[in-house]
Order: sequence, then C-alpha cells, then structure tokens
Amino acid sequence: MNAFSLALRNLLRNRRRSLTTLLAMLIGVSAILLFGGYSRNIDLGLETGFVRGSGHLQLQHRDYFLYGTGNPAAYGIADYARIIDVLERDPVLAPMLTVVTPRLSLGGIAGNFTAGVSRTVFGEGVDVAGQNALQQWNDYGFPVAAQTSPLTGSAPDAAVIGTGVARVLQLCEALQVKNCPAAQATAHDAALGAAAPDDIAALSAQEAGQAGTQSPTRIELLAANAHGAPNVAGLTVIKAEAMGVKELDDMAVTLHLRQAQQLVYGQDAPKVTAIVLQLRHSSQMPAAKARLAELLAGPQAGAKTPALGGTPLEVHDFATLNPQYGQITGMFAAILGFIAILIGGIVLFTVSNTMSMAVVERTVEIGTLRALGLRRGGIRRLFVCEGLLLGALGAALGVLVALGLAWVINHSGLTWLPPGNVDPVPLTVRVWGEPAMILKTAIGLMLVAALSAWWPARRAARLAIVDALRHV
Repeated sequence: MNAFSLALRNLLRNRRRSLTTLLAMLIGVSAILLFGGYSRNIDLGLETGFVRGSGHLQLQHRDYFLYGTGNPAAYGIADYARIIDVLERDPVLAPMLTVVTPRLSLGGIAGNFTAGVSRTVFGEGVDVAGQNALQQWNDYGFPVAAQTSPLTGSAPDAAVIGTGVARVLQLCEALQVKNCPAAQATAHDAALGAAAPDDIAALSAQEAGQAGTQSPTRIELLAANAHGAPNVAGLTVIKAEAMGVKELDDMAVTLHLRQAQQLVYGQDAPKVTAIVLQLRHSSQMPAAKARLAELLAGPQAGAKTPALGGTPLEVHDFATLNPQYGQITGMFAAILGFIAILIGGIVLFTVSNTMSMAVVERTVEIGTLRALGLRRGGIRRLFVCEGLLLGALGAALGVLVALGLAWVINHSGLTWLPPGNVDPVPLTVRVWGEPAMILKTAIGLMLVAALSAWWPARRAARLAIVDALRHV
C-alpha cells in the first residue's frame, strides 16, 4: 500500500506527462473496446440470423451433409413425425427446445414455358408455422422485428422465388421486381427456349388442367422423384424475394412442405431431408448434442422416452451448416487481435518513455533512497507500481469513455447493411453487457503498463549509489 501511495504522489509531481500518457491509454482502450463491441455485435448478429434460418441443430440422414445436394431424395428421413414426437417428449430436450420443424430440400428445373424460359433451381419445402416460429428467436435482444414468411396463409401451390429466378423466368413485371432490365436473347437462345419439351409439356398441361385458370405468375417445377422418374408441380409465385446473396437469388425456390413432398415422393410415404431444432439459448447446444447422441445410440435402461437407435441420423450445428459464420467471425477476431497488439505496442513505448524520463529526473532521489537503506527490489517495485497505477487509471477512464461512446452510437439511429442481408439494420456496439471483454482489456493494459515500467525500473535499481548522488 505504501508503494502505491508513493507511486501516486510521483505521478502527480509531473501532471502534464502523466496526463499525456493517460490520454494515449484512454484512446487505446476505447478503440479496442469499441471495435471489440462492434465485432461482438457482428458475431451475435450472424448467429441470430443463422439460428433463425436453420436452427441451432439439424438432424440429417447420415452423409446427407456431404452428398445430399446431388440427390436430396435419396437421403430422406422416413417416419420423421415419430422422431419429432420423441424429441418434443424427451424430458431432457423438451425444456431446451423452442421449435422442432421439418424441412425438405430438392433440386430441379423451374420453367415459365409460356415465355419459353427455364433454369435450374434449388427448392426448399418448409412448414410455414415452424418457419415463422424460428424467426421469433432473439436471445441477444437485437432491435429488429421478426419477419413473417411470405407463404403465411397462402394456397398450397404457392411459392416464393429469388429475384434472380424471377429475372430469368421473365416474371419481373408481374411480381414488381425492381432493377430488372429485359434480357437480350440471341436467336439461338430463342429457338432453344421457344417451347417446353413434349414430355414436360404434357405434365405441365396436366397440372394446368388441375389448377384451372392460369396465373400470370404460374411456373412449373420439374424434379426427379424418389424413383428417378420426372415429376412436375405447377406453382403460383406470390413473391420474388431478395436473398442477399446472388447465388441464392439465382436459384432459390421456397414452397410448402406438403407440395414439395408430393413432387418428390408422390403417393409414397413422405420424407424430409432435415429436422430443424431451435434451442432457447445457444449455450445449451453441447447438452442438446450430448442428449441427441444418447437417443441415437439406442434405448437406455430405465428410460421413459423411446430412443432413436438404428435410425441413420447425424447432428450438425449451425456453424457447421453455415461455414461462412466461422470465416467471418474468425476474420473479425484476427482484426481485433491485430488492433490490440498495435495499441499494446504504442502503450508499451509510451509508458516506457514516461518511466525512463522519470528515472533520469529522479536519479538523485533514487540514490538518496538507496543510501537510506532501500533495496534494489524496493526501487523496482516503486516504478513498476507507478506503471501499474497508470495502467489502472488509463483502463478505468478508457472503459468509461468507451461506454459513453457506445451509448451515443447505439442511440444515434445509424444503420448499416451486414453481409448477406437485404435490409439495413441498426448499428450497435456491444460494450455494456460484455464484462469478459472489458476485464480482459483492462487487465491486458495494466500488464503492458507494468511490463513497460519494468525495464526503466531495473535500470534505476542498478544505479550505483555514489553515481546517483552526484548526478546533475
């Protein structure tokens, strides 16, 4: 305590130099915390978006993750309703779950054959109620309203397509898609797309006859059924939606789950390619994955809930299903680390320079203290305490300034467009509510400041008493 009291007095003896050093620390801490809060906000925002779209965990047929996009129908999950019932009744999983919903992915060709155009697409059959429930998850309190699926309350044959699909199928005018200039087709392209092939045309005519009056946004979706034979579903497009990623815009078709099952499985027992599980909190994922592993391993002695043993399923989390999540968060973590190292280097040299100047100015004082019996360790301790106290004051002031600036930014009404988003979102910086980040930054600065003071303190302690006393 006596060493810190003397250190504080020594810092106050040269207020201008101490304030300059504190200012450098304050700016450094504020910069680290603000960027760290911004990076943290991006991490949690990405997590929220992926959890709303694909849940925390997905049960899929074994090897579907690696090979399923080539032939989704071959990796369908049979008896999925029973599996969902087992999950919802499980005494361990049930308290964690908010949503359990099936999903069916399929590939095919979407065509607007009245205009003589078609393109390959990737379709997804969803349970609309489950999809809307997924969108309600907001564990981190983002000021963004949950979106409702455009398929809500729509007819069984309704579909939503990406804006890129709408452009290729020449549905921009009917669906009021902006930024959609007419394509300049060549004579060769026109000859190829003038009419649908005979077999597709026959299937399309059959669908049209069942549907009655043709809608101006009517398309046909051709896909291979579970037996490899072609099948066509007539769909009425009710909206063209921007997906935020051009590859998705150019291929996405979303339809009702029942319609997708009829297209792929016909009169056979319907299947799905994924069972989406959304948890109350992301921190519950390890426990949920462990419980799912137990259920998939087989029945347990004395278990009250039926197990899923023998079912060829595997579990994937949202980070595995969306590898860009790890790439983006890793990039921001690397940038934050680089900024922290850079600012740490600046603080290191600033405090070291301050302490070196203090040693030069107080050489006679150091000699006097040594002559009075203070050991070299005491001299080192005195200067290290000064550096540590500078670091503590700089960290405290930097945290307060960062909290104030974060509050201003969060209430400024600024917005930005994150990667993969279509609509701007409020710009927020998460400093308050991140005690781990604040504590790590403060302790890191104090350690750097103490380390910066150690070398000048060592040099001061090694001064010969006689040389120090006669220093001018």
